[in-house]
Amino acid sequence: MVAQAGNASPRQRRSLTFGLAFKIPHSIRDQHRARRVPPRPPRHRKHPVSETVTSSEMIALAADPVPSEPAAAPVTFADLGLSEPILRAVIEKGYTTPTPIQAQAIPVVLMGRDVLGSAQTGTGKTAGFTLPLIDILAGSRGRARMPRALILEPTRELALQVAENFVAYGKYTRLTHALVIGGESMTDQRDVLTRGVDVVIATPGRLIDMFERGTLLLTDVKVLVIDEADRMLDMGFIPDVERIVSMLQRTRQPLLFSATIAPEIRRRADAFLQNPKQISVSPPASVASTITSRYTLVAEHDKREALRRLIRAEDVQNALIFCNRKRDVDILFRSLTRHNFKAGALHGDMTQPMRFATLEKFKAGEIQLLVCSDVAARGLDIGGLSHVFNFDVPHHAEDYVHRIGRTGRAGREGRAFTLATPEDRLAMAAIETLTAGAIQRMQIEGLDTVEWSEAASGRRGRRGSPARGGKAGSNAGRGARAASEKPPAARRGRKASGEAPPAAASPHEPGSPAPSREHSPAPSREHSPAPSRDRSPAPSRDRSPAPSRDRSPASSREVRAERAAGNDRQTVVGFGVDVPAFMLVAARPNRGAGTAPPTAEGPQGEGGASPASEIA
Repeated sequence: MVAQAGNASPRQRRSLTFGLAFKIPHSIRDQHRARRVPPRPPRHRKHPVSETVTSSEMIALAADPVPSEPAAAPVTFADLGLSEPILRAVIEKGYTTPTPIQAQAIPVVLMGRDVLGSAQTGTGKTAGFTLPLIDILAGSRGRARMPRALILEPTRELALQVAENFVAYGKYTRLTHALVIGGESMTDQRDVLTRGVDVVIATPGRLIDMFERGTLLLTDVKVLVIDEADRMLDMGFIPDVERIVSMLQRTRQPLLFSATIAPEIRRRADAFLQNPKQISVSPPASVASTITSRYTLVAEHDKREALRRLIRAEDVQNALIFCNRKRDVDILFRSLTRHNFKAGALHGDMTQPMRFATLEKFKAGEIQLLVCSDVAARGLDIGGLSHVFNFDVPHHAEDYVHRIGRTGRAGREGRAFTLATPEDRLAMAAIETLTAGAIQRMQIEGLDTVEWSEAASGRRGRRGSPARGGKAGSNAGRGARAASEKPPAARRGRKASGEAPPAAASPHEPGSPAPSREHSPAPSREHSPAPSRDRSPAPSRDRSPAPSRDRSPASSREVRAERAAGNDRQTVVGFGVDVPAFMLVAARPNRGAGTAPPTAEGPQGEGGASPASEIA
């Protein structure tokens, strides 16, 4: 049987093994299993080490390099699924490797999913939605007044920059676009829309105007892009954006990109995003590692001098200088021009042609320093920007991230400097808390050294002016004057008796008895003589001071009781010879009552005085 089992086929051996196991001795079964199952290698030891290994052999074994996995090849734009015409345009722009936000967002957009993207400024978010958008729309053409894609931007400058990128990346396609922004001719924009465009790049206000005039139809929009959503929220455009979204069909593909995703933006985005793919390639409100940030603490009157010294000390090729107010932009621009700097100004009060012309001069190198407000802090991509100067600490900490994000873009090195005053302590602390890092302080030689203000002050209203309520260091405010006046009871007593204001009392001299503060009892009103109503000569100006009234509860109750009984016959003393002219005009008779005007001996009383004399 053993020979039969040894010469049998594997199938026959299995049947013999399982069917005749009870007839085969254990030793034969063990030999059979040993032939079928190879021995297992020892675990937990890559290199078997015996007990007799010497120290030199141990060192040689430790020095053997462990084979590592081959490094993954870098992702290129060709790996993202873009078409050949778009790849050719991207290569001509000099880009070969996508940024992290582009590598993650482009395939998802091409799949047709909603996207909620967040990344640092200067990481290529614009190309992250422009490239797949061109690829999606390249297969067909748009109809008149019915675009197939809509891109919303918060500012005109950012809309212009997106339009330039669209033209550069879509140069080998037949796609067209329209720039619908404020400050431009609506007639020209209407003519372009009438001819038919594929993409509309617009600001929310002008887009709603064109829609209400019937110039634009949004029923054919397939892709909606909301760029710089946090800036939309700051500028109050979110209600307009929600209205625009309600005009679109529900089969749209919304894409939302922003440098920071605030809770308010996330809550609003949930209303029109369906199961979005959230892409976040960097911590929120983080500063790029290519930017070197510094701040200096100077007095308010030394800020312009400090800025000029910084510009001269640094190797500034071109720089943006940010101010919080438009008026300060004009003032600083004139100051830099007066000191022979090639400077320009940019803010929201300038006309649109002037703003575009200033930006073109700055990009062409004709202007070295561009003094601007926060209108230029979002999305502007100015190649090779070397420096950013914050002449004023921004009101919001998020604006600091966007301001300095204009430099250090696309892997280049950048430097950012902030001029802070002692009152900006809380604002700088908020910036360091948001960016999760301390900003290094520097000192400018030749300027006074100042320190942070101990008082927790808020934002200043006017440059160098203290909070409202009086001059700095002065105690002669309204509160101080009110404290030195008489109490309300004495003021009412003077007004009722026609008494002139008393002269200012001389200060109390040491050694003299202090004046008594007790009030004299008020005389009874029943015994006070009623003033005469005839036209007697004006009384003398020398009037005795009226006694102050007793403020006891009993006297107050008596006065109220007399007034209720009609016994309060004290009248108001008039102006005397100082009666204004308009009060001397006789009152017109009441014709509605049908009574004759009162005569000199009429019902006025014993004297028969006229109304004018009563007032006097």
